[in-house]
Amino acid sequence: MTTRRERIRAKIMARVRIDENTGCWLWTGPTSGTEGRGAGYPRMSLDGQTVAVHIAMWTNEHGYIPGKKELDHVCRNRLCVRYDPDHLELVTRKRNALRREEAKRLRCVEVV
Repeated sequence: MTTRRERIRAKIMARVRIDENTGCWLWTGPTSGTEGRGAGYPRMSLDGQTVAVHIAMWTNEHGYIPGKKELDHVCRNRLCVRYDPDHLELVTRKRNALRREEAKRLRCVEVV
């Protein structure tokens, strides 16, 4: 008999493609759309609720996220659901916002 944790992991991994170059586990299923700040995050149905896949994967493997923390995509890829520290990290909202702005600045420098 498989555990709930194993079933959730299998359900997620069934829709993941591993990027050989980055090591990211890329979600190939539905996302939160293409418009707005919250766009592009992986979504799935779990126990009748729509959930963010990266958060479901993290909590499945590490437990609940404390109230003052949120997940940051260290790899800067919103489709990544890999739950290790090179890809997802628990940070404060402030730290997440600072990293997001830093990544935007770096993208602007690369374009120029």
